[in-house]
Amino acid sequence: MSAATPLDDHHWMREAIALSRLCPPSEEAYSVGAIVVSAEGHEIAQGYSRESDPKVHAEESALSKIPSDHPGLRSATIYSTLEPCSQRASRPRPCTQLILDARIPRVVIAWREPSLFVADCQGTELLRQAGVDVVELTEHAKDAKAVNAHLPISDP
Repeated sequence: MSAATPLDDHHWMREAIALSRLCPPSEEAYSVGAIVVSAEGHEIAQGYSRESDPKVHAEESALSKIPSDHPGLRSATIYSTLEPCSQRASRPRPCTQLILDARIPRVVIAWREPSLFVADCQGTELLRQAGVDVVELTEHAKDAKAVNAHLPISDP
């Protein structure tokens, strides 16, 4: 597990981007990395797209490794290289709902989901409406997008 100073957003986003490079490429899904970090700056869990099965999303993978009663979740931050999904065909609950269910109060993303697979992703908006602090580190978007160069991506 890595450790950094609390709220070292750029460090953790670079770590999430490194995780996204572990994703098996898919023509049907983005390659995404996610890391859940405590308020004290310690990694709680990490995951990446298709880590455990062909349909698992990065946030879903990371959150599945944490007990729902983990004391650090209510003050944690989840770093994701892509905006958490607001709808999906492969699972009953999208990543946005999984984050809300975990009661994680802060989400940091590198870029918003383009309309390649979902016409209008509302992950950021739904999280903010629920009171979650969402931070967009657009300066990391280029690196997060580069991992997905195998897809015909157009920005929203």
